[in-house]
Amino acid sequence: MALLDPLYNAVSWVLLQFHSFWSLIFNPDSGAAWGLSIVLLVVLIRICLIPLFVRQIKAQRGLQALQPQLKAIQAKYKNDRAKQQEELMKLYRETGTNPFSSCLPILVQSPFFFALYHVLSYIAQGKTVGVITDPATVASAHSATIFGAPIYESFRSAPPGGITTKVVAAVMIVLMSATTFITQRQLMVKNQPMGQSNPMLQQQRILLYVFPLMFALFGINFPIGVLIYWLTTNLWTMGQQLIVIRRNPTPGSEAFLALQKRNAEKAAAKAAAQALAAGTTVVEEAPSPEPKGQRSQPKRASRSQRSRGTPNQPPKKQATAADGATDPANDG
Repeated sequence: MALLDPLYNAVSWVLLQFHSFWSLIFNPDSGAAWGLSIVLLVVLIRICLIPLFVRQIKAQRGLQALQPQLKAIQAKYKNDRAKQQEELMKLYRETGTNPFSSCLPILVQSPFFFALYHVLSYIAQGKTVGVITDPATVASAHSATIFGAPIYESFRSAPPGGITTKVVAAVMIVLMSATTFITQRQLMVKNQPMGQSNPMLQQQRILLYVFPLMFALFGINFPIGVLIYWLTTNLWTMGQQLIVIRRNPTPGSEAFLALQKRNAEKAAAKAAAQALAAGTTVVEEAPSPEPKGQRSQPKRASRSQRSRGTPNQPPKKQATAADGATDPANDG
C-alpha cells in the first residue's frame, strides 16, 4: 500500500460526494458537475485551514513586533553570520515565533494538491483511482469538459488540434498568476507598518514576482481540473486576506489608519444621531404655542416703572393728577 493511498482515497471520496450532490442539479457527465465538485473540495479544505490561517496571522504579527530586536541582533553580529543565526533562532524560541509560518497554508495544502493531481491523472488514463472504482464514473469524469476543454488535459498535453484546451488553460494560468500577484501586493501595500525598514518586506517583494512566475511556468503542466483547484484557492486566499486586512490590520499600517478613520467616522455619526434624537425629544416635550388671537395676561409693573411711567401705559398716579387734582401751591 502506497504512503499516500489514504489521501487519494479521501480526496476521491469527497469528490464523489460533491459530484453526487451536483448531479441532482446538472447532468452527471457535465463539466459543471465535476468542476463545481472540485470547487467545493477547495472550499472544504480552506474552511478546515481557517485555524491555521489565524495562527499564521498571529505569527506574522509576532515577527513584526520583533523587528527592533531582529535589527539589533543583525547589527551586532553582522560580521558573524553563524552567531547571528544562533541568536535569531534563540529569539524565535523564546518568543514562540515561527519565521516560516507564512508558508504553512501552502505546505498543508500541497498533499491535497498532489492527491487531486494524481486522481485526475488516473482519470485521464481511464483508470480507477482511490474509491472511484466504477468504470462508468471514471468514464463520466473522463468525458467532462470545462468550456469545451477536458478537465484531465493540460496546456502541454493538449493534442495539436486542441486549441480550446490551450485557450482555457492559458486564461486560467493568467488568472491564477494575477490573483497570486494581487494577494501578495495588497499584503505589502496595505498591511505593512509604514516608515519601517522591514526585512520581511524585502522577502515579500521577491515573492511578489516569484510566485506568479512559478504558477505561469508550472501551470502549463497542470490539468484543467487542477487549475480550477488553484484558481479557486487563490480567490479564497485573496478574499480572506482582504477581510483580515480591513477588520484586523497590522498596527501602524495604511489599513490600520483607514480602520481608525472609519471608526472615528462611525463614532461621530453615532454621536450626531444621539444628539439629534435628544433634540427631537426636547422639541416633542416642549409646550405647544398659544393659539393665535388669544390675549396674553399683562404683567405687573415694578415700582420704578410705575413712578416713571411708560410710553404706552402711564402710571396710575400720573393719570389721576391729569384728571384734575389741585396743586398744593394753589390751595388757600
